[in-house]
Amino acid sequence: MTAKEIRQAFLSFFESKQHHVVPSAPIVVKNDPTLMFTNAGMNQFKDLFLGEAAIKYSRVADTQRCLRVSGKHNDLEEVGIDTYHHTMFEMLGNWSFGDYFKKEAIAWSWELLTEVYKIPKEKLYVTYFEGDEKEGLAKDQEAFDLWKQYVDESHILPGNKKDNFWEMGDTGPCGPCSEIHVDCRTDEEKALVDGASLVNADHPQVIEIWNNVFMQFNRLKDGSLQSLPAKHVDTGMGFERLVRVLQDKTSNYDTDVFQPLIQFIADKAGIKYGADEKTDIAMRVMADHIRAISFVIADGQLPSNNKAGYVIRRILRRAVRYAYTFLNFKEPFLNQLVPLLADQFKGVFDELVSQQDFVQKVVLEEEVSFLRTLSTGIQRFEKYQAVNNSVEGNFAFELSDTFGFPIDLTELMAREKGWTVDLVAYEQALKKQKDDSRAATAIDTSDWVIVNADDQSEFVGYDDLEIETEILKYRKVKAKGKEQYQIVLRQTPFYAESGGQVGDTGRLEDHSRQFWIDITDTKKENGLTVHFADILPDNLEGKFWAVVDEDKRVLTEDNHSATHLLHAALKQVLGQHVNQKGSLVNADYLRFDFSHFAKVTDEELAQIEVIVNQKIRQNIKLKEQRNVPYQDAIESGVTALFGEKYGDFVRMITFDDHFSKELCGGTHVKATGQIGSFKIVSESAVAAGVRRIEAITADKAEQFFLDQRKELGQLKTLLNGSKDLPAAVQALLDENAKLKKEIEKSTLERVNTLKHEIVHHVRGIHGINLIAKHIDIQSAEAVKNLAFSLKDMVDNLFLVFTTEIDGKPGITVMLSDHLVKKGLNASNIVRELGKEIQGGGGGQPFYATAGGKNPAGLKAVLEKAESFIP
Repeated sequence: MTAKEIRQAFLSFFESKQHHVVPSAPIVVKNDPTLMFTNAGMNQFKDLFLGEAAIKYSRVADTQRCLRVSGKHNDLEEVGIDTYHHTMFEMLGNWSFGDYFKKEAIAWSWELLTEVYKIPKEKLYVTYFEGDEKEGLAKDQEAFDLWKQYVDESHILPGNKKDNFWEMGDTGPCGPCSEIHVDCRTDEEKALVDGASLVNADHPQVIEIWNNVFMQFNRLKDGSLQSLPAKHVDTGMGFERLVRVLQDKTSNYDTDVFQPLIQFIADKAGIKYGADEKTDIAMRVMADHIRAISFVIADGQLPSNNKAGYVIRRILRRAVRYAYTFLNFKEPFLNQLVPLLADQFKGVFDELVSQQDFVQKVVLEEEVSFLRTLSTGIQRFEKYQAVNNSVEGNFAFELSDTFGFPIDLTELMAREKGWTVDLVAYEQALKKQKDDSRAATAIDTSDWVIVNADDQSEFVGYDDLEIETEILKYRKVKAKGKEQYQIVLRQTPFYAESGGQVGDTGRLEDHSRQFWIDITDTKKENGLTVHFADILPDNLEGKFWAVVDEDKRVLTEDNHSATHLLHAALKQVLGQHVNQKGSLVNADYLRFDFSHFAKVTDEELAQIEVIVNQKIRQNIKLKEQRNVPYQDAIESGVTALFGEKYGDFVRMITFDDHFSKELCGGTHVKATGQIGSFKIVSESAVAAGVRRIEAITADKAEQFFLDQRKELGQLKTLLNGSKDLPAAVQALLDENAKLKKEIEKSTLERVNTLKHEIVHHVRGIHGINLIAKHIDIQSAEAVKNLAFSLKDMVDNLFLVFTTEIDGKPGITVMLSDHLVKKGLNASNIVRELGKEIQGGGGGQPFYATAGGKNPAGLKAVLEKAESFIP
């Protein structure tokens, strides 16, 4: 069976068992502060396990794209080294939300593996939870008894809490689990060692492929276990491992999931796969990493220097490093794998197919940038002076952190020079960085305290900005030393931050409306609307008035609706390739990121502004359609955003059926006239192939034009009421340029005079000609020219100039080539001299400069200069 057939067989099997097949959620997580990426199939269903969302389908099946490169579930360093770990992988899953439980899950998993996939029964081992006395958890006797119906007892193995009690994290849904392992060894190997002894022993050929999790507890903050409102089944089967088993391979990388990529890499590198372990690892790393990189970018997360963007940049750079070091790819190559990958997933994950060109260009730009950085790092290493033939740990860490060098590359370059690397100090620096990072992002979250029991919280903010409601639950959170409370209301008019729109603020007033607390922010967590407050009301159980800050909401809506108009205008002016890649909408301004590979010209920006303002003046009424079937919306030509998780029913926002029609959960103006006016204030690059427009609307736009008018009036006054401002300014620029030339001419004459005066004040010391002098020239370039002129005139020159230009002290050091060859270094000398003026600097061995804060130290600089002469 091919990989595609294997995937489809899984989904079809569970469809026949009355499961609803749902699409994969985006790999980038947007509404869960505990996760950056989807790292398990259950992530998109977490709110269902916790009873915080309504269950649409009690039985579900899917294949979920997952990424495990950070946090508790971190496989990155094993990827490519072993045969079965990956950054991005597919998790085939079947789910029961309060429907069937252990009996059906176990029966169906056995049926699928042995009757559909026809894996020989004797190759399979199953495990069950043996219990844990400290937790007060009994042995999972039910699972054991159920497995005895299908499996010989010698193939049913007990597992401890580590292996057979699944937990999502330190808190959250959890429960006992039953794993299925496959023994892929040869008959000869099996005769020597019993497979049961190798289960969960990290044997590369005895591997887990499926885990049936019986979700029945919620782990609380204090470590205790609380029963969930209903029992659920959460299963996950590693697709890549399953394909390996069914295609009878000894490595995931030998299957048709990876081999097309690997053979393409091998062909382009001119190196046969299987010839050498080092080059094999490099090819596996590249084939694996391009999958993670491509899908994360397609889901809307661009490489950057923070959070999720940094993680994907790190993965990309790891792939490029392996290609550079072991496959001799000195030019960008990784991007060439994107079309091959997109074709491989056609009909499965079509978001990559539709964005192939964009993803490939982003990867290319990242490769170009990193190869430049890598080259700089190599130059840095070549200039490094080892201490006792050892590379200092801090320097090795700097190469890794700043230039992307893996420690093994640093060790390789060190060995070529006969050096070693202080790995202990390197590990200490690495640990310190990780500890600091964890401390900076640590959030201490208490358990929820229930005030009024209810399964659901309802958002009513599309229609109301003020309602009467109750508090369902609250909890305390502490981050960066600040304590806050998170509150969940039965009904809420507060919009939770989502889709680029900031969360509402406002007040929670008691029923008498005499006392209130401020709501400082509103966010989503697993579909739950969470309100932030610095304090709690005195009486939590009463009725409250939830009141949104209307002024802020209205201004935010102006900017949000303007982004829809802007998006449509961009497509009209620049082309249909434009797609939203991010946005920020608040009461002050809007920021809109979009795919486009060239700077937007002033003419194009003007045209875009005109179109948006025309639509505003037309006062187009909002057409809002709620609960539209997703497929009907797509067929109507609506714009959907890549990387967003849409349900079966969606909300459509339309301003003119032939202009702007988007899927959107945010709040909007009732008619475009409310926006008032629209003004673009900046256009810039964000990343490869992504541009950013920032703009203002409503009162901010009005104030912008008033400020512009005021500045124009001031400028006219300064130019004596000139009616032709451009001509008056040009005349001033011409006059300024003329005066500059005259000053340059005067300075040049001054330099020519000075050099002949100075050359007569040379002091000879041990065969070296010293010039140490304060120069009264108000041009750094002129001082440089003077120094170079004297170098040509004086042999064995050791020159130190001090200057004070615009009140700032400066030092210039110039050495003849002969003195440099003898070991003197102008850069080192100027750094030492710079201490006298409370500054620093650097440069080349023969010429260097420094600046500082203390002009009073210039005299000491000249006195100290002679001490550097050997």
